[in-house]
Amino acid sequence: MKVLHINYKEVRRLLPMEQCIEEMSEVLKTFSDGDVVMPLRSIVWHPDKRGALGVMPAYLGNPELFGIKIVTVFPGNEGTDYESHQGAVMLFDAEHGRLLAIIDGGEITTIRTAAVSAVATRVLARKDARDLAIIGSGTQARSHLQAMAAVRDLRRIRVWSRNRENAQHFAEWARPIADVEVAQTARGAVEGADIICTVTGSKEPVIQGEWISPGSHINAVGACVKVARELDSAAVARSRLFVDCRESAFNESGDILIPRQEGLFGDDHVRAELGEVLAGRAEGRESDEEVTLFKSLGIAVEDLAAAHYIYRRAQAENIGLSVELGGLRHGAS
Repeated sequence: MKVLHINYKEVRRLLPMEQCIEEMSEVLKTFSDGDVVMPLRSIVWHPDKRGALGVMPAYLGNPELFGIKIVTVFPGNEGTDYESHQGAVMLFDAEHGRLLAIIDGGEITTIRTAAVSAVATRVLARKDARDLAIIGSGTQARSHLQAMAAVRDLRRIRVWSRNRENAQHFAEWARPIADVEVAQTARGAVEGADIICTVTGSKEPVIQGEWISPGSHINAVGACVKVARELDSAAVARSRLFVDCRESAFNESGDILIPRQEGLFGDDHVRAELGEVLAGRAEGRESDEEVTLFKSLGIAVEDLAAAHYIYRRAQAENIGLSVELGGLRHGAS
């Protein structure tokens, strides 16, 4: 049986940001319509907590597919030759369970995470939002700049990182796309911004609620476990809050769980899943003055939809390496 192997360079070519934004918009609507089966991710931690292995399976009803992403997360890889997120997405057909493709999961994660933030920005940020702050300077900072530029005509861009040298490198990398100012402090980056993307590996808040201007939209991306958060409790409490998946949010998001445990709000503070807003079943932004917050955790159906799009294009363009790998009965040819 032939299985298609698609590497990270091919993923980058086959999944342009603009198209990924549209794919994510559709799969988020499908998710909130209930045409999926998706358990919570399973995480196996290294004994000293230096990194973790995550397993994210899902079934998608339209198109009908099974898939799984297996990914390692090693934040300490910053500054080395290795990405912090590495892994693969495996795509299976739902008729016979045949393995169709093994696709670089790190590059899918890079693109689809930012694309989902772009979907959230498109439907939740003010139409005139053009002032962007990026907190963090790694891979997701780069993909988020590209994603935000795809949905808004940016006027001003500021970046802040705990490592100023990394922030300078980011600004130099971004020069062909836009002029980026390196802020002296996180507060200096955030104050006055109307789109804010937090893409850090921090376990403690890097943004305080008092810094956030009325009418801003926030994409909180970096923290994805219950003991870590990027926003302080006041920032989350003052925001109109949206998530990709309620179940994931109430089981995995420190940004939500910690202020909820402090008694600042209840479960109803989550106004809707993003897919519900996209499908017209829930209201998004209700005024130009309110602060909207999209808490992104990343869900398996996003990886599955991205992998399926890549697989279709790879077949059409004869891209990727086909390898023999099991699946047929003994003696079948």
